[in-house]
Formats: sequence, C-alpha cells, structure tokens
Amino acid sequence: MFKNLSPSALGITGHQSELIELALSFGFEAMELNVVDLATRAKLKGMDYARRLIVSARLKMGAFSLPLNWEADEATFQKELKKLPEYAEAAVAVGCTGCLAILAPGSDQLPYHENFEFHRRRLSEVCKALEPAGIRLGLGFQAAEYLRKNQAFQFIHDLDALTLLMNMVAAPNVGLLLDIWDVFASGGSLDSVRKLPPAQIVAVQVAEMQEGIPLGELDERSRLLPGAEGGRIDLAAFLTILKEAAYQGPVTPKPSRSAFTSRRRDLVVRQTGEALDKVWRAAGLTTERRLVAFAASRDG
Repeated sequence: MFKNLSPSALGITGHQSELIELALSFGFEAMELNVVDLATRAKLKGMDYARRLIVSARLKMGAFSLPLNWEADEATFQKELKKLPEYAEAAVAVGCTGCLAILAPGSDQLPYHENFEFHRRRLSEVCKALEPAGIRLGLGFQAAEYLRKNQAFQFIHDLDALTLLMNMVAAPNVGLLLDIWDVFASGGSLDSVRKLPPAQIVAVQVAEMQEGIPLGELDERSRLLPGAEGGRIDLAAFLTILKEAAYQGPVTPKPSRSAFTSRRRDLVVRQTGEALDKVWRAAGLTTERRLVAFAASRDG
C-alpha cells in the first residue's frame, strides 16, 4: 500500500505542478488523478504532453473520481457514459486503475428498494464501460446521520448494505472504497474489516474519530487527522490488517478541513503527511524515500 494525497479532500487547489510539488515534498508516494483534465490535455496536445509532469515526478496516481453523474436523467447519463471509456484509457496511460464513487445515504425521490435497483442498473453500466480498460470501480458509503436525517427516504449507509449492492451489481471490476471512519460511524469495527475479502478493496481512506461523541451526533468536524489524541479508531491496527492482507492500493487521509491549524496549502499538506507518517510507522510500514529532481512549471 502507499500514501496518497487527495488535494480535493483537504480543500486545496492549484496548478498540477504545484500539487505534485506538495505531494513530493511531504512524503506522499501518490496523488489523486484529475482524469478529465488529463484527457482534455491529451486530446489537445497528445498524451506524452499531458502526462509529462507525472512521469518526471515518478508519482503514482492513486485513483480518480467517477466523472459522471449517475443520478442524472437517462439521456444525460447515457451521454456522459459514452465519454467514460476515453477517460478510462487516459487513466491507464498514467498507471491509474481505480475509479471511486460515493453513494448518497438518502433520497427525496426514490424509496429504498427503488433506489437500490436504480443504483444496481446504473453502476452495472458504469462497470461495463470501465472494464475494457482494466479500471476497477470502488464504491463508498457515508454513515454520518446528519447527511440523511432530512431526506424523505434513507439509503445505503453501512458496510453490509453496500456489500449487498456490490454483489447485485455482479461485475468483475466492482469493489469497495473503504473509509474506516465511516465503518466506525456506522457502528462497525476492525473486525468488520477483517471479514472483508482483501481483493475486494479498491482504495482506502483514513481519519480519526473523537472518543466520547455518540454516533448519531457525528458530523464532518468529527473527522480528525490520523493519530489525533483522544481517538477511538486504532488506525495503526487498521493498517496492520491491510498489510497482512497484502493490500496494494492507495491510503488517503480524509480529515475535516477544521482539523488544520492553517489554511496555507503547504502547511495543510505537511500536517497531513506528518499525521499519516505517525500511524504508518506505528503499523511497522516503511516508505521508500526518493530523491526526485522535479522541475515544476506553470501548467495552466
């Protein structure tokens, strides 16, 4: 497994060169891929040009967010679905084989059973479009109660229900986006993770959870930096489980933006990298330190 930086999860933006520089400077071996930007650059100037900074930095691409709205009307969904193979091929060109989608935990339009069938059908089509390029789709859920309490109908918000949906999608390239904070927020534990087939995990996200807060009162601010004091998740033990299962994918910190002492990009990434390093070392994991001569340039 490897440490992956998600600028969007941390609320930071910048030119591609700037974000790569931050990832390299603070111990990340990979970064999330903006696949739409990559595909657009490739179409305009060729793939060699589009991926030049990634190649020169020798940085892995952890995963990319599903670049379509699967909840859109049928005509819009089909139009966007046709573009998906192009994005998949672009991702593979930089060694990225994971695509991630997070399900909404409620709906104002569809009752649970109708929403389940809707997602089963749509996600089956997405998997079919991604499969020829060798891209796996990792599905995640959101467990915090505040995200669904005002919705007319509840939907998937725990690991068991998500696993059932994955089984019903029945695609060889569907898997799990495993966010350990959401596992605990749904009432799960490390034992829940131990029961998972290791090959099922496409990507991993980590954040600490403050001890003493009832699960029903958790909100976005309850996502703390990895290794934060007073936490209820043993993240080192979680990483050890993944190591013993031979998990090979990205591990992405996803704390609340309120967890940071500064909004400066470099300090945010530094604080995140140091926090992840703390639990990484506690799990007995090592990071290959590379001296990479990376010449950052403005890339629009």
